[in-house]
Amino acid sequence: MKRFKNILYVADPVVEQGEAFERAVTLAEKNDARLTIAEVFESIPSFITRQTPHNLRKLVHEHRKSELTKLCRSVRSRIKIEAEIYEGTFFLEVVRDVLRAGRDLVVKPIGGQGSGLGRLIGSNDMHLLRKCPCPVWLIKLPEDRSYRSILAAVDFDDADESDVTGPLNRQILELSLSLANSERSELHICHAWKPPYEDLLRNQAGMPDEEVDAYVDEVESDHQHRLESLTSQAKEWAGHEVYEAVRPKTHLERGYPQRVIPSLAQTLNADLVVMGTVGRVGISGLFIGNTAESVADQLACSLLAVKPPGYVSPVKLEE
Repeated sequence: MKRFKNILYVADPVVEQGEAFERAVTLAEKNDARLTIAEVFESIPSFITRQTPHNLRKLVHEHRKSELTKLCRSVRSRIKIEAEIYEGTFFLEVVRDVLRAGRDLVVKPIGGQGSGLGRLIGSNDMHLLRKCPCPVWLIKLPEDRSYRSILAAVDFDDADESDVTGPLNRQILELSLSLANSERSELHICHAWKPPYEDLLRNQAGMPDEEVDAYVDEVESDHQHRLESLTSQAKEWAGHEVYEAVRPKTHLERGYPQRVIPSLAQTLNADLVVMGTVGRVGISGLFIGNTAESVADQLACSLLAVKPPGYVSPVKLEE
């Protein structure tokens, strides 16, 4: 299943490019996609340019472009690839590139030896998660060449019982099944649930414990049914052959998702977590909420964040 056609890899001169760049190249290769490697350098302050050669900006641009061109040359026999250099605010230039070129995936390395994602995800990464209109793949370094375990986190709207096969869940599962099939990795589908107002009913409303227990069981049964319905639909979305090859395992976990997802990812030794956001369609810029942001801060593996259909970035192309 070919999911991507126009991938942007954002180079970070602070970290080694090898593993993350190879991941982007392999994705492009498997998807028969075009890959662009880009780097953003901060605008050079005027007081510096007044005290340095007048062509400093040009020299910086040419030097960085030369480094990226070397990377391109090393894989040109495998894929279609080009390089871009931008000057300005990092996340603004990346998102504007996505808008201009119609990218369908952004790949960016983060981190280094012996560190966890939570200590490495910075403001630029969070800006991308919040404001980039296409999926963002943050690759935690170092990472293995192939993924052994992928965790897909899905969610339902408690206020809408028909919200079982929503477009965002579909995107998450289609991507996860495709990647798991390509990587020959295990796929785990997780849904975190919690009975609304359970503590209030037990401690303040004076309901008998057996009635509260029955209520909790009913909520759990409802979420179990919706998760089973969703995975059943996933067979149609991904295709029976792909679904049977992957045979995903499901996890219905009681608790808040910001606690359940990082904990389960650690238990499963997940190499990648694929998750959506709580952004509301139609509200410009409202992409990532407290839950997704908290999960991202705690993960010790790579993260693929998927946007809700209809999301509109608050970043605009320059007039």
